[in-house]
Amino acid sequence: MSYKFLLFDLDHTLLDFDKAEDLALTELLQEANVADVQSYKDYYVPMNAQLWRDLEQNKLTKKELVSSRFALLFSHFGQEVDGQFFANRYQDFLSQQGQTFEGARELLEELQNQGYRLFGATNGITYIQQGRLSHSNLADFFERIFISEQAGTQKPDIAFFDWMASQIDGFEKKAVLMIGDSLTADIQGGNNAGLDTVWYNPAGKENTSSAIPTYEINSYDGLLKLLEEAL
Repeated sequence: MSYKFLLFDLDHTLLDFDKAEDLALTELLQEANVADVQSYKDYYVPMNAQLWRDLEQNKLTKKELVSSRFALLFSHFGQEVDGQFFANRYQDFLSQQGQTFEGARELLEELQNQGYRLFGATNGITYIQQGRLSHSNLADFFERIFISEQAGTQKPDIAFFDWMASQIDGFEKKAVLMIGDSLTADIQGGNNAGLDTVWYNPAGKENTSSAIPTYEINSYDGLLKLLEEAL
């Protein structure tokens, strides 16, 4: 199988979301004069991750997620705040973060030099993801970044993948690889859309989900190797 179109998840695959989130939260909470910043962050991170999993399973809407998460955070510590205001300020801080994983730029540069067509496929908020890419050193490698907010749907919904396919010239399912760290979003989404997938799993996690990756890698070199073998 020879692949031509590489669809990359961004967060936790190429962009270091954990570092970006930590810095943005710190700036937000310091602005809000929170005394124990670390306790707030320790509560927020798993809570937010669960909200995004709920979104993937259509248990809530993107608007509900964005507008409620900071109200929930401050409520846990006995404070009532305007959740939407804090959401907007957090998004401002987050959109200024552009941290990437070591080797990400070199990977995309090599793939571009080899003639692959590179696209981003990310769940998220448009101006945040666009801002973070603009502050990274990766944006110029992609023909286009597909963001769930623009589609009105998100990975793993097949509608998100159909939306991408309709806007990529010459798109052929058999020539596509979906590459990402999330079994529930990237790999399950690729399964739903009938695409081959690469599970990026540098931590060596066990797959206990129903998603079935075509390939599994633990490094960027692993991706280059499997693509070479697929020629």
